[in-house]
Amino acid sequence: MSMRLIVAGMGVQGTKRKRVAEKSVVATIDPLAKGANYKDVKDVPLGDYDAAILCIPDDPKVDLIKYLLSNKKHVLVEKPLFCEDERDIIALEKLSNANDVVFYTAYNHRFEPHFINMRDLIKSKVLGEIYSLRMFYGNGTARLVRNSIWRDSGIGVLADLGSHLLDTLRFWLGDSYDAKFELRGAFNHENKSFDHVIIGNNDLPSIQIEMMMLSWRNHFTCDIFAEKGSAHIESLCKWGPSKFTHRTRILPSGRPPEKTITLIQEDPTWDAEYKYFINLCKTKSIQNIKNDLWINSTLKGFAKTAGVTLIV
Repeated sequence: MSMRLIVAGMGVQGTKRKRVAEKSVVATIDPLAKGANYKDVKDVPLGDYDAAILCIPDDPKVDLIKYLLSNKKHVLVEKPLFCEDERDIIALEKLSNANDVVFYTAYNHRFEPHFINMRDLIKSKVLGEIYSLRMFYGNGTARLVRNSIWRDSGIGVLADLGSHLLDTLRFWLGDSYDAKFELRGAFNHENKSFDHVIIGNNDLPSIQIEMMMLSWRNHFTCDIFAEKGSAHIESLCKWGPSKFTHRTRILPSGRPPEKTITLIQEDPTWDAEYKYFINLCKTKSIQNIKNDLWINSTLKGFAKTAGVTLIV
């Protein structure tokens, strides 16, 4: 029997998730969206579904995940997973394991082709020691966020794009990566919450990450400079063309030979992550929540430094 799914939260993300999982979706839930089958997940008969995809605001996530896991339902929850008390995340992992169901926080950029290329290149050790890693991630959603009461709150772009970038660091550098970051710039150009943030570390490799909602042409770049060469990403598939470039160092100096892969295609990440989640459900794989704990702790630190509330 195929997996039966419900999708809660029929905004931008929920609509994408439903489109990918269309044939398996038995119900949609949203208190406001027209056409949704239910207003509350708890109104859906438990016998009607096997798994839930949650595309909802941060505040109700923990309680709803607890309800679903307690009733032996697999859960995919859109990033980020915030908790004021990190013991709540640990409790969800224990509940997931006790009931033999999957609890998975979605970070779809892990399925971006060039992010996979970067991970594999770093893992191969071809670059040698990494000296510097810089990422920029920008979109033009400032006005849309300002017009949303729940989105224009807390730490703003740090929660939205920053959680993706922190996750990407662990995807590339390994699950044990645990650098301490500082807030080097946090700005409210147009919004109540931060719409432009720069963070960095004082360790090696040197890392600087910039994110904003004021990049009127959506864009992503990454530059890694290392002992034996460098690697670069320009744009994501959804904004293509997307390029991945690997340059090999010439000693003592000189123009390096380079290999570039250019992709012009639709965004493959939503479908790839959905298939990954379904496979987890079928194999009932145990999930590692260390990534959620690290991202949660890091963002809580930023919120404390900035004097704002993480969860609103």
